[in-house]
Amino acid sequence: MIENQITEKIIGCAIEVHKQLGPGLLESAYEECLYYELKNNSLDVKKQMALPLVYKEIKLDAGYRIDLLVENKVIVEIKSVDAIAEIHKAQLMTYMKLANIKVGLLINFNVIRLKDGIIRWIL
Repeated sequence: MIENQITEKIIGCAIEVHKQLGPGLLESAYEECLYYELKNNSLDVKKQMALPLVYKEIKLDAGYRIDLLVENKVIVEIKSVDAIAEIHKAQLMTYMKLANIKVGLLINFNVIRLKDGIIRWIL
């Protein structure tokens, strides 16, 4: 499956979660529900995957975690905030670089219409 097909499925699943729950919950609730929806749609998903930092050939466990990694091709970073800030975008880009993943989705569930809370990023 190519990245465009994967992101399409992820967004569809996220819309379903948002329809069921609405805005205002913690990120962890949306993460669990989206994880369930993605698995239920036969996608390979890893949750809270550790992301080591390599610095000058030294592999450091710096505590970074990818919210969801789908099909080993798309990083999904989940937020439940008033507005996406530049630091949230920078976080996603950094995770993508560290994991060598070309496509990422930043999904903010704390919006009235979920499509207003989705940012798709390509390196």
